[in-house]
Amino acid sequence: MNFTVFDSYVIKSLSIVMAFVAITLAAIILLTQSLKFLELIINSGASSGAFWMLAFLALPRFFEVILPIAIMIAGIFVYNRMTTDSEVIVMRAAGKSPLQIARPGLILSLIVTVILLFITTWLAPVSLAQMVKMRQVVKAQYSTLLFQQGIFNEIGKNLTVYIDKRTPNGELEGLLIYDSRPENTVPVTVVAKRGVVVATDEGQQVLVYDGSRQEFNKRTGVLNRLDFKRYSIDLPDSLAIRTRWKEPNERTFMELLQPDEQNAIDLKYKNEFIIEANRRIAGSFLPLTFISVTLCFLLLGSLNRRGQSARVLLAVISVIFLQSIYLSIFGFVGKNMLGVFLMYVFIIVPFVVAVLSLSVLGEPLRRQKLFKAKIISNKVQA
Repeated sequence: MNFTVFDSYVIKSLSIVMAFVAITLAAIILLTQSLKFLELIINSGASSGAFWMLAFLALPRFFEVILPIAIMIAGIFVYNRMTTDSEVIVMRAAGKSPLQIARPGLILSLIVTVILLFITTWLAPVSLAQMVKMRQVVKAQYSTLLFQQGIFNEIGKNLTVYIDKRTPNGELEGLLIYDSRPENTVPVTVVAKRGVVVATDEGQQVLVYDGSRQEFNKRTGVLNRLDFKRYSIDLPDSLAIRTRWKEPNERTFMELLQPDEQNAIDLKYKNEFIIEANRRIAGSFLPLTFISVTLCFLLLGSLNRRGQSARVLLAVISVIFLQSIYLSIFGFVGKNMLGVFLMYVFIIVPFVVAVLSLSVLGEPLRRQKLFKAKIISNKVQA
């Protein structure tokens, strides 16, 4: 298959329009995601950098929807413009079949499919997992805002913390902590010069330095005191951030295929892992299906330079219908593995039918154009 100047010209035009549409849709989604994280950032007191990082990390998983729509819109815009500018008509008169004219769109959609496979199998799950982790870090890193200076702060039940001063770098100075939680044999009072809140895999802790730990035993009337250089106090579970089990959409393709055999939860959701892996593969081929169906409506049959509003409308409706069917099947997949097979069927079959239509139905039209051109050429020579 020779790569012609026409192919290069159309691919360039399609790429520009697709990039514009994709960036526009991504900007809209980025705005909605930023609003979603706004409350978290304001409440935690995190920086604007953390705010934008969270929004951008949430973005890759939406490209599974953005890219197929973007290439479909690009196909409609470019090929419809080429029809109104008589470029498609000239190419037909030159003997090009509808499939040959559609070839640049199919080539670009194949490239987009490869990009989408990379996004869905690795980039999107990695960024989503990182986003979830970062949300935890934001909550933990800025949780010192829970402790207001100059007052007694009730942190959960039976835990009171007093702070004399909170420094700009997040350190706490002049701490008084009263801990009467049930896990302590007797109530404990901790006095320390400084401290800081830290996050670990097990939860959040207050690390205090240069102080003393005091506990009074009412039965014996004895006050025990322990001076320390460093001491840690666990915060309540309601404030703790613990290690999470990774959801299927947070796992890379290889992680879905290789669940942890020692993890009971992984074994329980093994079926969901298989479904998620197949969904990512099938969904990556939507650009090929959308562009082939769109070009079927725009290139087959007689062309009208005044516009193809009816064909454009039919193409849009068909793509919306296919997308709706795909989403419905995906909802069905969660209940029945038969849905995995149907998911591939409703993506591959429309593509094959569209390509065959461009090839088979377009060939008689191509031969007719070549025959007319030959007759005209013979008349000129005569």
